[in-house]
Amino acid sequence: MGIKILHTADWHLGKRLDNFSRIDEQREVLDEICEIAEREAVDMVLVAGDLFDTFNPPVEAVELFYKTLKRLAKNGERPVIAIAGNHDSPERIDAPDPLARECGIILIGLPNAEVTPFEIENQFNVSKSTNGLLELRLDRFKQPIRILHTPYANEIRLKRALDTEDKSAALNEVLGDSWQTLADKYCKTKGINLLISHLYMMNRNGEILEEPDGEKPLNIGNADIVYSDIIPEQVQYTALGHLHRAHQIGDEERPVVYSGSPLSYSFSEAGQQKYVMVLDAEAGKPISYQSIPLNKGRTLSRKKFYSTDEAILWLQANPYHLVELTLVSDTFLNSDDMKRLYSGHDGIITIIPQIILDKENNTTSKYQVNLEQDMKDLFKDYFKQRYGGQEPNDDLMNLLREIIE
Repeated sequence: MGIKILHTADWHLGKRLDNFSRIDEQREVLDEICEIAEREAVDMVLVAGDLFDTFNPPVEAVELFYKTLKRLAKNGERPVIAIAGNHDSPERIDAPDPLARECGIILIGLPNAEVTPFEIENQFNVSKSTNGLLELRLDRFKQPIRILHTPYANEIRLKRALDTEDKSAALNEVLGDSWQTLADKYCKTKGINLLISHLYMMNRNGEILEEPDGEKPLNIGNADIVYSDIIPEQVQYTALGHLHRAHQIGDEERPVVYSGSPLSYSFSEAGQQKYVMVLDAEAGKPISYQSIPLNKGRTLSRKKFYSTDEAILWLQANPYHLVELTLVSDTFLNSDDMKRLYSGHDGIITIIPQIILDKENNTTSKYQVNLEQDMKDLFKDYFKQRYGGQEPNDDLMNLLREIIE
């Protein structure tokens, strides 16, 4: 007999796309995740970091976070374990710990933390806990579930948390030794062994995995890369957060999995299908999992058009998309065209004008500027030189006059 576990990460609650709020979409997709947890009858939930998008998230994001965790926990019937990522304030994540525990929610903000043991009557208990590891026992499942947990910390803070004496030791060595020591001591008897972390992890000598646009980078000069081969052999599944594209690294029999974000948060993620992972876990056997698609949230699209009318037709046909719009033209967009575009669609995030220069007039020859001209004529000369002979339109000139006046 085994248990079912749901793995998700990178909620980034409170995140905006430029100035566009995503909170309504986040509310919808978290509702979808709660429905999947019910439909699949999962016994436990893992949330692998980047719970919020900033250290000081807006009130509506905080409210959504705790309401969602409470729903997932089912009043203590289902343990929920959530760790801090590089976007989170570890102190903020740790702060509501006593209240969260009453609902069956385990929040871990700092690396190498020790979770205070507790019990939810007739449901589950934290039977054992030490720095960096906790052991759960579900009333309906005889064998223990051991979870090695490492929330995000930069290399210096992580080494300090692990209390390493050799400050020059490589992060992989320090972290691998710490995980192996815990696994050797606590994962001997029969049980389910998991690892949850928010780190940049990849296969040694494997491809460098791209971090998403707008993500605070962890892969700086390869200093903070952690290799999957340091994960102890006792660990059956590693639940990762940070990269927004769902994918697996490591061995098939011991999956190391990024669940990915529940929404596309940048245009570099346009077209990506989003998922949660649902694991079937049993002691002493390889863990299998399935990727369950998430369907809520607005589609992100990068589109290029060669006329305003063509763009408007597409926008009218795709009202629910969030769009990065490139308009190719031999002249700059005027205010009327901009109004037509924005008035017909509420999801235009960016309009990028791409000007086709006249090669015959796009000369790089020396150009003598008449400095005795007034400001408007000087601007016209600059603009023509900068944009290959293109004259500034009336909107630009009117704006210049307003600035001058």
